[in-house]
Amino acid sequence: MDAPRLHSPAAERNRQPILDMLLETLPPHGKALEIASGTGQHVAWFAPAMPGWTWQPSDANAASLPSVDAWAGDAGSGNILPAIELDVMSWPWPVQGPFDAILCANMLHIAPWATCSALMRGAAHALADTGRLIAYGPFLEDGRPTAASNLAFDRDLRMRDPAWGIRSIQAVEAEAASVGLALTRRTDMPANNLALVFERIAA
Repeated sequence: MDAPRLHSPAAERNRQPILDMLLETLPPHGKALEIASGTGQHVAWFAPAMPGWTWQPSDANAASLPSVDAWAGDAGSGNILPAIELDVMSWPWPVQGPFDAILCANMLHIAPWATCSALMRGAAHALADTGRLIAYGPFLEDGRPTAASNLAFDRDLRMRDPAWGIRSIQAVEAEAASVGLALTRRTDMPANNLALVFERIAA
């Protein structure tokens, strides 16, 4: 029996804007780790358009992995490795780096705050010297008005789980800085999302 393919309408909507950002941000060749692959729709969309890259999808939920692999198989690009179970909170991560890019989309706001520190620590360990960590999703930002839809989304998240919520860019930056990573690029994305790019702080 074929593995079930899970489907996310949000992933369908945002996959092309994220791909456009990746193509602008990353070099033509490299090795990427996707954190929180979810359904697998993202990596299946990115990989064929980035043939110089090898993708390692992962998710903390083992039940999602068959869907990721099913989407990857449909992509037929040949540059997606079998999905692995990876919980950022479990150390060490079960991956073989270094990676030229680590992509984490739509995780930080639907997970406890401790996952941000864990993501940064793991990325600092797994990234190549010139590698980039890219975090995508909704963020709050000091000095900039927050969209009403994001405020409502934040309230909904915290009602569902008090440990969830849209994170402050400044707080995320502080966690990154504690492990030697710095925010080097901030890109506005559709639906009031942002793409944040972190790189190693020069010695």
